[in-house]
Amino acid sequence: MVHVTDLLSDLQARGLVASSTDLGALAESMAGGITVYAGFDPTASSLHVGNLVPLLLLRRFQQAGHRVIALVGGATGLIGDPSGRSAERTLNTDDTVASWVERVRGQLQHFLDFDGDNPATLVSNLEWTAPMSAIEFLRDVGKHFSVNAMLGKESIAARLNGDGISYTEFSYMLLQAMDYLHLYRDHDCALQVGGSDQWGNITAGLDLIRRVEGPESHAHGLTVPLVTKADGTKFGKTAGGAIWLDAEQTSPFAFYQFWLNTDDRDIASMLRYFSLRPLPDIEQVIAEGERRPASRAGQRALAAELTDLVHGRETREHIEAASAALFGRGDLQVLPAQILRESTQDVPTVGLPAETSVVDAFLAAGLSDSKSAARRAIKEGGAYINNERVSDGETALPADRALHGRWLLLRRGKRSIAVVDVVG
Repeated sequence: MVHVTDLLSDLQARGLVASSTDLGALAESMAGGITVYAGFDPTASSLHVGNLVPLLLLRRFQQAGHRVIALVGGATGLIGDPSGRSAERTLNTDDTVASWVERVRGQLQHFLDFDGDNPATLVSNLEWTAPMSAIEFLRDVGKHFSVNAMLGKESIAARLNGDGISYTEFSYMLLQAMDYLHLYRDHDCALQVGGSDQWGNITAGLDLIRRVEGPESHAHGLTVPLVTKADGTKFGKTAGGAIWLDAEQTSPFAFYQFWLNTDDRDIASMLRYFSLRPLPDIEQVIAEGERRPASRAGQRALAAELTDLVHGRETREHIEAASAALFGRGDLQVLPAQILRESTQDVPTVGLPAETSVVDAFLAAGLSDSKSAARRAIKEGGAYINNERVSDGETALPADRALHGRWLLLRRGKRSIAVVDVVG
């Protein structure tokens, strides 16, 4: 665990500081412990892997002994942040955003300790925004902002040079600034963190605090870099879409595989960004992966750590067992049905009656291009059903050994597999 006074240098060593206010002044404030917050707008029913860097940053602060606040944007989620977007967001209904707020609240509890000796605080900005009238907002907040300065912010300027921006999204910066002021006053919060696309919003909050609380106020800002990939593709996206933290939207198996498939060119930076292990341990894992690239040591370590965090250790162990068992290195019978389905969703699957012969099953599943080839594989000892070697290809499928009463895993050789969904 990184000590409270060493955290800032640890973040810098990991490459996790993109922009910041005066680092020397921040280090002084952190020396005695600081209260820090990050905000998460409910723009969908789940957070995604792109939210992990600021989420894990809060966790790092808490583990180092600082006080952390996780803010869910019950109010700002109704408006829409223009940062990093070329077009207006679609406005969602109050009920939709409220339901998403509750789901995001639940996910935050995977990352922060709300019950220990140094409990995290969870707030929604709707609590202090909803009671405020439009007149109060304009007088108490809007009066302190120069439109000229706002037009110079990157998130606003980019939109003005494109399709334009509505007054609704233009006002987002003021709402987030008000959040920081409220937390500064009521929770003694002196540091806001977020992704680098939030720098304009964070500095707007700092300006508001100085104007309202005076130039002697001690508030800080820090952003983490937006994660990029060596191949130029967007981090957190796959052919199937975004990688969500919700198991119903991205299965735990797919989540694990996402990290396991990290490009070798990216794994060192990904470990430094996402792993909570001490840096010396991470460097050892990176070195092992460089010595033996085929082992994918870094990818396996990162996939295991993050799957444990998001979905639990037991689920991760089932996933690893499934990955091994599919290719003959484990017991298929112990795998839960859901994990078995997820791990074979991209495997060729064919529905066959129970009375189908083994030879015909291998042919139908595409593991052999002829019956004679199937018989030859069986004779040579290279055909398996549920990881047990097949000795007689003319017998019917062993339906009594079907996994969860339904599936048989066929394998030819070491790597060619298919699934039979036993019918009847």
